[in-house]
Amino acid sequence: RHRCCHKPTRIYDDGMQPHNKTEYVENYTGYGNICPPESFKPKPEVQEDRATMQGISTFKSDYLPYDVKTPSQAQAEYRPKSGKFDLGTVYQRDYSPHPVGPVTLVRPQQKTHTSGAKVDTIPTYRDDYRVWKSQRTESCKVEHPYKPPSGKFGNPSTFQDDYIPRQPNPPQNCKPCEAKLPEGPFDSNTTQRTAYIVHELEPTFIRPREEYKPNDQPFEDLTTHQRDFKGTPGEQAKSCKPESINLSTDAFKGTTEFQDRYQPWLVTTPEFYKPREYVPPTEKMDLNSSNRLDYISHKVPPVAPIRPAPGKRTIAPFQGKSTTREDFQPWSICRRGILKKEEQIQKPTGKFSDLTTFRSHYIPHQANPPQSFKPLPAVPNALPFQDETLYRTEYTPKKTEVCPGLHPDALGYVYVNTDSQGHKFYRLVSPECSRSTCNPIPKEVAGVS
Repeated sequence: RHRCCHKPTRIYDDGMQPHNKTEYVENYTGYGNICPPESFKPKPEVQEDRATMQGISTFKSDYLPYDVKTPSQAQAEYRPKSGKFDLGTVYQRDYSPHPVGPVTLVRPQQKTHTSGAKVDTIPTYRDDYRVWKSQRTESCKVEHPYKPPSGKFGNPSTFQDDYIPRQPNPPQNCKPCEAKLPEGPFDSNTTQRTAYIVHELEPTFIRPREEYKPNDQPFEDLTTHQRDFKGTPGEQAKSCKPESINLSTDAFKGTTEFQDRYQPWLVTTPEFYKPREYVPPTEKMDLNSSNRLDYISHKVPPVAPIRPAPGKRTIAPFQGKSTTREDFQPWSICRRGILKKEEQIQKPTGKFSDLTTFRSHYIPHQANPPQSFKPLPAVPNALPFQDETLYRTEYTPKKTEVCPGLHPDALGYVYVNTDSQGHKFYRLVSPECSRSTCNPIPKEVAGVS
């Protein structure tokens, strides 16, 4: 059988009447004399007239073109006007020039000192200030001479005064009693060692390796492409590449449009600007300015420094006494003792017993060995394993067929007809029965459309 991979298209009519009833119409029971509504779908009718289509529409048939002429005005020829061009403007006609003089400087004139009197450099502070003879004011501070205490310095703190010693309650000792260690050697036997049964293992089965035996039949190296492909004779494709033409310099001879229409024009060489040579002046330069000519220098003494008058140096020794030195006196202070009290609870003496409550209260019990759920060892069979299946014994390889619809001429098929579902059928023509005495019996095969 040939199965097509595409869906049915029904491009050809098979002569059967279409069934327009649906499952709802067939199974639905009518109600009285009420008929089902008719379909408004137009009925398919066969067009009898198969003439060529005329491309004339109502617009083309009813439209009448009119001859419309656009008015075109001829452009007048330019003629230059005669006479002289007046270049005068309203500004030149109405403007009246006025005489303009040089602008006067707004800078005030420089005043010069004409008097030759000497400048008085004594300031008003020196002139008005007078030194007054004043006496030194006495100190109003009341002196309180320090008197050291005659009694001994008491150093108790508030903690020492308010602290009341209390007798501590010792906590209850939770240490277990000493237990005696078991005598004798350590028993290292476990339930695994006592209950374990040693079983002898059987030797593992090793399959012997089969020797390679080469096949006596010759190797079939013929592929399906070499066997089924039959080349069709054809002409060799022509090359679209243009033929190469050797162009030489002697092939082109003649003139160009530029050489024919070119008119040489007279061109003058451009003038280059030459800078004038620098000539140094022969006269001497006048370096006098208005400041040098008009300035009058005055002899003014320098300003005396406003430094205070040096005081008289005293020869008496320096008095280095102060209130801190006179009132402060070092006191002899003894070192403060340690305020820590002695511990009332005595430290334990002797060897530490490391016996815990778990060790003292633990009672050892004899444990029963768990039940083994291990399956019993199966006895291996000495016979070889049968790996044959029904698929291996009954399988017969099928020959792969090539669809004749892909290349019918190359495979030796001839087109017959096409059914209503769009399948094309071909017939195989045997090349062996090509003699005059043999009649070929073609076989009909379906192909992909």
